[in-house]
Parts: sequence; C-alpha cells; structure tokens
Amino acid sequence: MLKRPFSVAGLCLFLMLAAANAISSVPAAAQGQQAASGAYTLGPTDRIRLKVYGEADISGEYEIDSNGYASIPLAGRIKAAGLTTGQLERSIAAALSKGIVRDPRVNIEIALYRPYYILGEVKKSGEYPYRIGMTILDAVASAGGFTYRANESKVFLRRAGGATEEVYPLDAPVRVFPGDNIRIPERYF
Repeated sequence: MLKRPFSVAGLCLFLMLAAANAISSVPAAAQGQQAASGAYTLGPTDRIRLKVYGEADISGEYEIDSNGYASIPLAGRIKAAGLTTGQLERSIAAALSKGIVRDPRVNIEIALYRPYYILGEVKKSGEYPYRIGMTILDAVASAGGFTYRANESKVFLRRAGGATEEVYPLDAPVRVFPGDNIRIPERYF
C-alpha cells in the first residue's frame, strides 16, 4: 500500500520537472512571440493599411519609419513600434478625436510585414518577404536551398531585437518571425 503513494508522487515530480525543462528550453524571445501569437507587435518597415470610416483622405497605407513612427494625416506622428494593431488603432483614434474628426472609427490591418534575413551557406542570401507560418526550412527553400558546403544539421537564429544567436537543429519546426536573422553555417570536412 505504501508503494502507490510514492509512485504517484514520483510520477507527479517527474512530470513537473519535465514541464519545467520544456519551458526553459525555449528561448526567451521565442517565448515572447509564442505568448503573443495572436498579438503581433509592429516594427520599423512594417506597412499598415489604415481605414478611418467616413474619412477617405486619411485612409490608406502607411509605412512605419526607422524610428518606429507612422505619419498619419490630421493625427501627426504616432508611435507604432512595439504596439499591436489594436493598440495603434486606439492611439490614432485618440489623436484624431483631438482634431477635427468627431468620434473616429479606426481599423488597422498589416499590409506588409517587415522582411526576414538569411545568410551563410544558402544559394541566394539576402532579405526576403515574410509569410505567416514560415519555418526555417521554408526560409532556406526561399533562398534557393543549401550550398554544397552547408552544415545541414544546425542553424543559428537571432530574433528581431535580440542580441544573441540561438542554435537549433535544422529539422526542428522552428517558426520564423518578421525581422529575424537566420544563418546557415559551413560544415567542416
């Protein structure tokens, strides 16, 4: 009878340790992106489509500049980097309501995501347009595939805004996000 409580307690301890290890093995930048999976934060070179109902002159596409601002007619320069589309909608509506627009109804969608970058042992390194749901292997395919010198077992990934590269096995289904830098290393014979 005493064996059962210890085995259940041991199993619970094992599961808690396994869960803690699984959470800590995901890099902090990736955890932030995963936590905000439905809440993409805007950044420089993202292009937004703004619709202000009843105000055709304000509606249109706007690019977020390198300082993180979007210049909107009658609203001015609005800080957009680091905000979600919903937060930016509220900021623009607040700025417009101070001017001549009465009770502005604002809608924002992302027209074009900022690009990701891939370099190293791929056939065509450079800047590529982001597509929702991309993995590292999709990014390699977009860059023309591997060169004959490529180390096809690992990849280095630096998240947008991050300072360090994380190493991943190339066959892991790691998602790519706008602004990420992917580096395919050279293999040593």
